[in-house]
Amino acid sequence: MDEGNNHTTMFLLPLFPPKETLSRRHLQKSPSSARMPLHDDLLLNGYYTTRLWIGTPPQRFALIVDTGSTVTYVPCSTCEQCGNHQDPKFQPEMSSTYQPVKCNIDCSCDNEREQCIYERQYAEMSSSSGKLGEDIVSFGNQSELAPQRAVFGCENLETGDLYSQHADGIMGLGRGDLSIVDQLVEKHVISDSFSLCYGGMDFGGGAMVLGGIKPPPGMVFTHSDPVRSPYYNIELKRIHVAGKALNLNPQIFDGKHGTVLDSGTTYAYLPEDAFVAFKSAVMKELHSLREIEGPDPNYKDICFSGAGSDISQLSKSFPPVDMVFSNEKKLSLTPENYLFRHSKVHGAYCFGIFQNGKDPTTLLGGIVVRNTLVTYDRENERIGFWKTNCSELWDRLNVSPSPPPPPSGTDNTKSTANMTPALAPSVPPEYYATGEIKIGLVSFYMSLSIDYSELKPRVPELAHFIAQELDVNVSQVHLMNFSTKGNDSLIRWAIFPAGSADYMPNATAMEIISRLDGNSLHLPDTFGSYKLVKWDIEPSPKRTRWQQNYLVVVVALLVVLILGLSASLGWLIWRRRQTLPYDPVGSVETMTDEKELQPLN
Repeated sequence: MDEGNNHTTMFLLPLFPPKETLSRRHLQKSPSSARMPLHDDLLLNGYYTTRLWIGTPPQRFALIVDTGSTVTYVPCSTCEQCGNHQDPKFQPEMSSTYQPVKCNIDCSCDNEREQCIYERQYAEMSSSSGKLGEDIVSFGNQSELAPQRAVFGCENLETGDLYSQHADGIMGLGRGDLSIVDQLVEKHVISDSFSLCYGGMDFGGGAMVLGGIKPPPGMVFTHSDPVRSPYYNIELKRIHVAGKALNLNPQIFDGKHGTVLDSGTTYAYLPEDAFVAFKSAVMKELHSLREIEGPDPNYKDICFSGAGSDISQLSKSFPPVDMVFSNEKKLSLTPENYLFRHSKVHGAYCFGIFQNGKDPTTLLGGIVVRNTLVTYDRENERIGFWKTNCSELWDRLNVSPSPPPPPSGTDNTKSTANMTPALAPSVPPEYYATGEIKIGLVSFYMSLSIDYSELKPRVPELAHFIAQELDVNVSQVHLMNFSTKGNDSLIRWAIFPAGSADYMPNATAMEIISRLDGNSLHLPDTFGSYKLVKWDIEPSPKRTRWQQNYLVVVVALLVVLILGLSASLGWLIWRRRQTLPYDPVGSVETMTDEKELQPLN
């Protein structure tokens, strides 16, 4: 790791390019896409994750989305050196659809030459190795893409950060035959494109899409050359700070692999001369801030205090930065794209861009594209950037919620027979087991070891995390009521149907319930310890005839009111004209009388 790194840094570029061959695929039809939420936080966790389900019945995993990796892998039940991660290890023996990938001429094989294996080593000195298997992969209830068979790695050994991280494994989005993107493109179920949108400094999470989307107006594209490098590169030519170009030779951003975009890396890294120029230019623009020590004495972070805690006001203290591409298009960065919060000093921030040692590669990690929709349009060899609020991406794109994919033929719900008593529903089992009920909402109680006065201003943030964990829109999460006992808070939440629907699909409700039942919610430590006390499903609240037809009634009343006012006004005008005396136009008396008109009796 670079000495400027924070301890949560991830640096997931393989040391050696993968052996998989590259190929361009042009599809005439790509009917589906997989829309998936992103979880966690770039600076708190060092990465973003998405949820993937593998096997029959499905086993859930939290995987780091990584454009620098080409293999998707999860810890295997046979692993003897795997860390303690977020979810249980994958159990191939429990999946009726799992098949090992047998040894062949296109893969590396185990010592017995029976099964294909994989090995990956990363720049921050972590590694993963295991055997390759094939099974059904599902993408969640926001995806219109049906479950697909795919090859993935079943880990038998992991070291370094991969061993100690909370996330289960890696979702490889890079270029290569084992990449999940390449496999889906090969099946002709998605177009050769995917998009990532990372949340900002205030909120983590975000969204991703496997498959194509319509580029929004204003999206800026730059060429990406798949022949030059196995990584996703862009043609960066200049950097502007406060509107002034850094005095650098454009070739400085073209060394080795060029300028690489890597979602699995936390921060950004510039060649030595570029970093020195960037640091100097930014510091010249800081007039009211004071340089302070970084949060960790082991690192020489460059930090400043006095900017305040309001992220929307950071641009008043820190200068804008533009990245200019070879086609003269530019990506404008706000301070949250090159700063991270000081963890020990309120209102202080540190540089999130560092010197890349003596390596000539320019590496742009996730911090640079926070609150930016990044489209990896591989079919057209280009990458697009669009500044937006990633926590509200679908609203910003005017995209309605995706319908659930067709049933995979497997039962994705958990049996209530093994529920803990605390989480047992208060309705009879036959109420939700029929598969034909109309579910209006799913409610649950959450107990947190935090005083409500401290929790209250953070309720929107808590709702945001709950929405991420349950794979629903934040607008569906409602706080119903709360109570306090000592320093603890008890909150009743409800998950309502998406949009204006009266009911939610049974599959969606059962997916939410399975996560509540399995205590699968993971919240940041800042919310203290918590537990789910009870969940329930309820029909849609019955509406009276007035509630059902209130809009028609209101419109009718408004029409009657407007007509009444119009008639009264017309009558008053008519009376006024009848009362006033008539004089010839232009007479002196008339002009005098008009000036001295008295109110009508």
